[in-house]
Amino acid sequence: MSEPKEGILETRDETVSIPDVLPAMALKDSVLFPFVMVPLSIGRDRSVAAVDQALAENRLLLLLAQRNPNDENPPAGELYQVGTVAGIMRMIKLPDNRIRILVQGLARARVEYFLQEEPYLRAKITRIEEPATTAGDLELEAFVRTVRGNLEKAVELGKTVSPEVMLIATSLEDGARLADLVASNLDLKPEEAQKTLEAVAVKDRLRTVNEYLEHEIALLQVQRQISSQVQGELDKSQREYLLRQQLKQIQKELGDTDDVDQEVQRYRDQIEARGLPDEARGEAEKQLKRLRSTHPDSAEASVIRTYLDWLTGLPWQAQSSDNLDLAHARTVLDADHYDLEKVKQRIVEFLAVRKLKADSKGPILCFVGPPGVGKTSLGRSVARALERKFIRISLGGVHDEAEIRGHRRTYVGALPGRIIQGINQAGTSNPVFMLDEIDKIGADYRGDPSAALLEVLDPEQNFSFRDHYLDVAYDLSKVLFIATANVTETIQPAFLDRMEVIALSGYTEDEKVQIARRHLIPKQLAENGLQPGQVRFFDTGLRFMIDRYTREAGLRNLEREIGSICRKVAVRMAEGTTARVTVTPQAAERLLGPVRFLPDEQRLYDRIGVATGLAWTPVGGDILHVEALALPGKGELRLTGHLGDVMKESAQAALSYLRANAATLGIAPAFFDDHSFHVHVPAGAIPKDGPSAGVTMLCALASTAIGKPIRHDLAMTGEITLRGEVLPVGGIKEKVLAALRAGIRDVCLPRENQRDLAELPAAARAKARFHLLGRAEEILRIALVETQPDVAP
Repeated sequence: MSEPKEGILETRDETVSIPDVLPAMALKDSVLFPFVMVPLSIGRDRSVAAVDQALAENRLLLLLAQRNPNDENPPAGELYQVGTVAGIMRMIKLPDNRIRILVQGLARARVEYFLQEEPYLRAKITRIEEPATTAGDLELEAFVRTVRGNLEKAVELGKTVSPEVMLIATSLEDGARLADLVASNLDLKPEEAQKTLEAVAVKDRLRTVNEYLEHEIALLQVQRQISSQVQGELDKSQREYLLRQQLKQIQKELGDTDDVDQEVQRYRDQIEARGLPDEARGEAEKQLKRLRSTHPDSAEASVIRTYLDWLTGLPWQAQSSDNLDLAHARTVLDADHYDLEKVKQRIVEFLAVRKLKADSKGPILCFVGPPGVGKTSLGRSVARALERKFIRISLGGVHDEAEIRGHRRTYVGALPGRIIQGINQAGTSNPVFMLDEIDKIGADYRGDPSAALLEVLDPEQNFSFRDHYLDVAYDLSKVLFIATANVTETIQPAFLDRMEVIALSGYTEDEKVQIARRHLIPKQLAENGLQPGQVRFFDTGLRFMIDRYTREAGLRNLEREIGSICRKVAVRMAEGTTARVTVTPQAAERLLGPVRFLPDEQRLYDRIGVATGLAWTPVGGDILHVEALALPGKGELRLTGHLGDVMKESAQAALSYLRANAATLGIAPAFFDDHSFHVHVPAGAIPKDGPSAGVTMLCALASTAIGKPIRHDLAMTGEITLRGEVLPVGGIKEKVLAALRAGIRDVCLPRENQRDLAELPAAARAKARFHLLGRAEEILRIALVETQPDVAP
């Protein structure tokens, strides 16, 4: 015997005794008719309990449709009062605690009242008997024929009805059962099916079913008419679709097809998810059309896919939320960096403005300072304080403009520029973006990357930055750009003008000791697997390392030396030694080897013709000794020490000033006619240039001509004119710190540089004594001493 199928009428005339009390179960969106078999999937606890009870009694169950199909646990009042008594033919339990049953409708029944609702519904019912029909009733026979004919017409118009149902309907003469059979196969709405179920009179039932049939036939006729019209009036896009489908079938037959439609749909979903702006969306649609018409295995298709991957992968709308808590920002910046108050205050100002004006543009900051002062790590701390993503790219040695703007897609292997790549890597459109080493950008025949960066770093332009590869505008105005450089002289002026320069000078010895204790030592202990109690650094040991092993503006070499000591201690610990290591000056020299820098012997004595100058270098300040000798000759000036043109001119200006003011300074006029001068600046292998050595050259030459020694504990800087005026110079902070590192506390500065003293740390200002100069005679009165030198020049 074959399996019974859903919606097929069972035609047996067996009379089943139906009790007046039965368990009841609610149906969500269906209605069961008598003599119809359907499978049901049961998952609700109350329904499962009702089925279990029915199986335990007589396998009979009352099925009632619920008024609201969205109600998971409808009360008795939300159920229709007329339902169908069904017999459970089969039951299967599924692994997820659900059950599946096959039921057959037996008879209509009306609920008188419910005896219980929990744990399952139980109802007092009254069976609704099928009304008797009169033999030879012509109206009834006409209804039966009409319903049967309309069912056949609906099937001809495209209504899906199984052949078994049509076979039964053709041979069925009972009007009541015919109405139930047709109603169960018309896909009626629950309320329409319920109306048919509640129609007890056979003619009323047939009339209701026939109305639904005629409505269905009308819908099918309209659908056929619309389909016919569309078929005859295909527009261009529909013809393209048909041709594309034909092409797809041809490619499939040739074995060349890939599921392009799925790929295109995936890109469309990504376009919607990313929220591409109109220009980018239009370009994406254009490329999708090209992808559809391109062979999937061709090189062009690969190029298109790569482009679409970049276009749909960018964070067009995604942003990270800024943490605008000023106290939190100060805490993070103070925890990561010691001092640097000016930089920290600028970040707090940015947060304050952003808090008051959410759409404010991000500043373009440029940290300028010697290596190792914390420029890059400061940018990382800014990102942590703002709770933004941090991206860093190094531009040192970059020569090609395409590194910034990207390559045009016509080139093989083209990719977006490093700006767009960084944004894609960050995954948000507002990261903290660090451009490292911008002072080392090159330029050649392939373009100037600095010029390309002008658009990136200009708040008035970067809202529509156009990468050559993407060729659509991308908004960079939400990005916080931070650039770093060692010097500003090599940065293009127009490029420098777009940035807010914040100078980070070198650290004093006291600051280095504090930074080493707070950051460097804990970091190196952790990296080398040591506990804080296994090695102890004394301040004297740290100062000895700073003075004798590093001599730098930053902290990189100091961190290396601390790491070297930690590694040597780690070796001892690994070999079984448990004694704590204390780092004193003696221990540091024993662990690190011979000292690298010795105290300068020249500054231990006052000497004739030897002046101590101050210089600025890319790695911080430094001291230099200018030596001058008077030799028999005819007033020539010889300069050695790898000096630049500006420094040579300073020496010539100093000599001219001395010759012009010889009488005032107590120099015999004939001295310059009988002597030549040789000025040398050690070390000779290091290039030197700049105007700030003018006063130093003057002191060295004057000391030689007058015969008075120069104070060894005095350092000086300043530019000199032919008329004896001392002009201001730059790098005051670095120069003063260099003097203090060398143990010199008396510093001569141009009077106009007094304003720069505010930039010095308070500890440095307290240690140093400043002599402000306006005229050349003043430096000679301060620098030249009357006593004879301790050591002959």
